[in-house]
Amino acid sequence: MVAAAAAALAAAEPHPAMPQAAGAGGPAARRDFYWLRSFLAGGIAGCCAKTTVAPLDRVKVLLQAHNHHYKHLGVFSALRAVPQKEGYLGLYKGNGAMMIRIFPYGAIQFMAFEHYKTVLKLLSCMTAVICTYPLDMVRVRLAFQVKGEHTYKGIIHAFKTIYAKEGGFLGFYRGLMPTILGMAPYAGVSFFTFGTLKSVGLSHAPTLLGRPSSDNPNVLVLKTHINLICGGVAGAIAQTISYPFDVTRRRMQLGTVLPEFEKCLTMRETMKYVYGHHGIRKGLYRGLSLNYIRCVPSQAVAFTTYELMKQFFHLN
Repeated sequence: MVAAAAAALAAAEPHPAMPQAAGAGGPAARRDFYWLRSFLAGGIAGCCAKTTVAPLDRVKVLLQAHNHHYKHLGVFSALRAVPQKEGYLGLYKGNGAMMIRIFPYGAIQFMAFEHYKTVLKLLSCMTAVICTYPLDMVRVRLAFQVKGEHTYKGIIHAFKTIYAKEGGFLGFYRGLMPTILGMAPYAGVSFFTFGTLKSVGLSHAPTLLGRPSSDNPNVLVLKTHINLICGGVAGAIAQTISYPFDVTRRRMQLGTVLPEFEKCLTMRETMKYVYGHHGIRKGLYRGLSLNYIRCVPSQAVAFTTYELMKQFFHLN
């Protein structure tokens, strides 16, 4: 979802501070390798954001699926318990797979966005998710493992094992339905909230909240700290609405790793099981407080890094 947040920035029309000047160095000169530069900008933004919150991501997965080593703990006690049991690198378990995933995710999303923008902007997000979903599946499996109880030795071994034991290629797409269904409210609310805050801010207080872009003085952008605030608010609101889909997706992705695997084969069965056994607060919304802590800096870093990368790669 971080790259989806960054794509919201690409969707927004720039706010000109004055008419665009024509001539050398204009739009035509900056069109070269635009997709490549968008790829790099999205990839760097995603990697920075995900690495920033990797420990919170790991704990969130453990809590969402009620890992038996940590299911009795709360957010902060789990953050203390993981380093005690698995060392500080345990907080970054699965982050390698995430880094491999986030670059192609960003590339596909930005390229698909340009292709689909006259049809439906959300399709760019869906295209990226479908193409990189197996990597997300592997990342979650690795993140759920606890030291001393490893089913998978690494990324390649996880791919081979899932393919061999869980139905081949289709085994990598467990939980795709709640992912797609959760994207509409998440992406829609996130894009709308950030776009609205940015537009209102630059329209009503351009001097206080905005500044000229470093790569194009004719374009007005939000100041860095305002970007952080707007991105954080957008992310928090969107996550609250779509969170039950996220819990459902994580449980379905873990599949045979969980003892209740056969009771959670479909999205409906999984939601019913989680609600019936754990309720709303401790089931469908378990880990939400951690998700606020994780989501706000993650979205803020994604939005801000992408804005900086847009200027660095002359995308404005």
